[in-house]
Amino acid sequence: MKFVVSSTELLSRLQSISRVISSKNTLPILDNFLFEIFDESLLVTASDLESTMRTRIALENVEGEGKIAVEAKRLTDILKEFPEQPLIFEINLETMSVDILSENGKYSVVGQNGNEYPNMPQLEEATTISVDIKGDILLKGISKTIFATADDDLRPVMNGIFLSFGQSGTQFVASDAHKLVRFKRSDITASADASFILPKKPANLLKNILPKEDGEIKLQFDNKNAHFTMSDYEMICRLVEGQYPNFETVIPTDNPNKLTINRLDLATTLKRVSLFSNQASNLIKLELASSQVTVSAQDIDFSISAYERVNAQYEGEEMGIGFKSAFLLEILQAIESENVVLEMSDPSRPGIVLPLEKESEAEDELMLLMPMMIND
Repeated sequence: MKFVVSSTELLSRLQSISRVISSKNTLPILDNFLFEIFDESLLVTASDLESTMRTRIALENVEGEGKIAVEAKRLTDILKEFPEQPLIFEINLETMSVDILSENGKYSVVGQNGNEYPNMPQLEEATTISVDIKGDILLKGISKTIFATADDDLRPVMNGIFLSFGQSGTQFVASDAHKLVRFKRSDITASADASFILPKKPANLLKNILPKEDGEIKLQFDNKNAHFTMSDYEMICRLVEGQYPNFETVIPTDNPNKLTINRLDLATTLKRVSLFSNQASNLIKLELASSQVTVSAQDIDFSISAYERVNAQYEGEEMGIGFKSAFLLEILQAIESENVVLEMSDPSRPGIVLPLEKESEAEDELMLLMPMMIND
């Protein structure tokens, strides 16, 4: 087999899919990329058994067909050192030798039998559901929610993003029991109600690749796996098994106390004031009054404290409520709106953060944060 490929294009594709490779692979061959040559194209696969990614590169100058596994780290390391130039790959499938010829040199490695590489899982046709979704919307849904996923060995269903589809729209949900994010789109629908839990690792892989996609993504899933087909990439991943909790029950519906505030003003104030909070609790207090909010923190152990007033609009009873500042900051950073609305019922109930301005009428974004006890 022999083919010619651009050094920078090959590196870009390999770096995108190499993130799937685990540092603790149970099968040594999974430390390799699988190279397959057919139909005048190169198909490169990377896998950790739970998730498999592959990318297709069209080739103009190619001889022969076949497949071989090539050590992933060494190949990406050498490609990083090449300036943009065509590279010639000469592969002998009998000896498993791989020669990479550059403008001025030759680099030789030994590959492994490509037939030993695990096959890409297949969806069960009878139970497969298909949804077409724009790449930028899928990216937004993942970016809005992934920070709120948990790292909970006892409840693995909380460690992923819950995606549900139906005739009324699509929603992305994530929660770690301290914070909850629900992102809805009414313009993405499915013919029947269906849902799955996308694990965190493949969600991060998609988050990395989707900025390069501007077309429709074909999403297919059954009871065990989800398959994402993009223009240059495809990924199949095993889903988290189990029932996602009924998150709607924790979202309070009656929240008469409403604070409207500039998002960046609140975020920068939080960053400053939280430096004076107790390192263990990270507690900050919001004291709400008609035209302003006072953000305060203290650490009694070190006799330090801080407060800062921020202009805002507040409707409701004067009250004080405590939050973990790191969580509130994460929520504010995940919202793109210039102003946010913080809705509350009382200091012991969750606060709801909503964007005041929407990018699209089809969007509905809600972020919930559990309060912390404050000692007056």
